[in-house]
Amino acid sequence: MFTIEKPLPRGTEDTAPFWEAALRGELRMQRCSSCGHIRFPPATLCPRCWSETYEWSLLSGKGKVFSWVVVYQSQHPAFNADTPYNVAIVELEEGPRLHTQLVDCSLEEIRLEMPVEVVFEKVRDDVALPKFRPRR
Repeated sequence: MFTIEKPLPRGTEDTAPFWEAALRGELRMQRCSSCGHIRFPPATLCPRCWSETYEWSLLSGKGKVFSWVVVYQSQHPAFNADTPYNVAIVELEEGPRLHTQLVDCSLEEIRLEMPVEVVFEKVRDDVALPKFRPRR
């Protein structure tokens, strides 16, 4: 039987530390060494102070639901069997917002500002996706 695989993120030189951390079960993002601003997606320059220096900092993995939609008709055939499913934006405690999926809760349970925490779904030996579940 013919199977269509789900598309997965392709890491780049800039995003490699994010995806490597996800494989280890860590949520890491760039923190400006000059002003402390945490930025995502990764960038060469800090958007606040224009500094080029940064480090990949471990984040708490806690946040709240900023927005979400429920997809009833997928736009890619690999996701047809998953419908209906959610696509969410989580605002992390440290500030950045991350596009993700909410897991371990029904579509009816999702609510604005619901406290959530990161979990990692290993989808291949070399890819783990950060997803979020209601905070325990």
